Amino acid sequence: MDNKRKYRVGLVQMRMGPDPEANLDAAIAHVREAAKRGANIVCLPELFRAQYFCQREDIKLFDLAEPIPGPSTTRLGELAKELRVVIVASLFERRAAGLYHNTAVTLGQDGSIISVYRKMHIPDDPLYYEKFYFTPGDLGFKAVDTPHGRVGTLVCWDQWYPEGARLTALQGAEVLFYPTAIGWHPSEKEEFGAAQYDAWQTIQRAHAIANGVYVAGVNRVGHETGDVRGDRASGPGLEFWGGSFLADPFGRIVAKASHTEEEILIGEIDMALLEDTRRNWPFLRDRRIDAYTPIASRFLDPGFGDGK
Repeated sequence: MDNKRKYRVGLVQMRMGPDPEANLDAAIAHVREAAKRGANIVCLPELFRAQYFCQREDIKLFDLAEPIPGPSTTRLGELAKELRVVIVASLFERRAAGLYHNTAVTLGQDGSIISVYRKMHIPDDPLYYEKFYFTPGDLGFKAVDTPHGRVGTLVCWDQWYPEGARLTALQGAEVLFYPTAIGWHPSEKEEFGAAQYDAWQTIQRAHAIANGVYVAGVNRVGHETGDVRGDRASGPGLEFWGGSFLADPFGRIVAKASHTEEEILIGEIDMALLEDTRRNWPFLRDRRIDAYTPIASRFLDPGFGDGK
């Protein structure tokens, strides 16, 4: 490990409108701004090409999906090559007829696809009906080398699972990127809003501490009704809470966005800090890997064997 190495990441917190092409154009403009401000790796929010359409189950919305490689990776690849940056882009992937994934693509500085990660944990909650649209990932947890450092990509609901963070960090990831679409139900915000956001940030800060890595949560912002070209979901919609942030390996917040505005966060990844943190908190050294076999069980039922 070169502990003198430093690089910058750019986290794009943005609003989405009804027009997917306009959202792609806006994302490209944000990436340009992040690169101008010195970012070497730029991460976009989850499913940035559309308003969050999973607020209802509608077969017509599968038309939003695209192959990988496809139109979005072509345009973003050209941009990455032009700007000499790495881009993490979350896309609705059409893998085959009737088979779709929520996928994070990492594009290298030469414009090529250097990693494809398919979201492993798929939620099914009110207004987050993702199981209707997405097949669980089958590529496992992944880290990839870039010209600046080794990074890992996970997606949104993966944020709540320490196993995913651990397995990605164990592959040498220095930064865990979580493209995200998470927000408040308007009727719940007053009572539960602060606690929900705090839990979301806390679990990811814990991943940073437990694994000695940087963690970037990259959320969208603004009120959405799932409007896709004028076709919107019924009901009050969702208020995406923004609050994107970068945490260092000690769990400290390096940069944080507001809950209401589009922002581009720029944060530095300092390998000397990562090295020093792991030397003082050698959690990877002290892991009892001989004792963790039961973690692969669904639940450890008393009196029912190994709980599988």
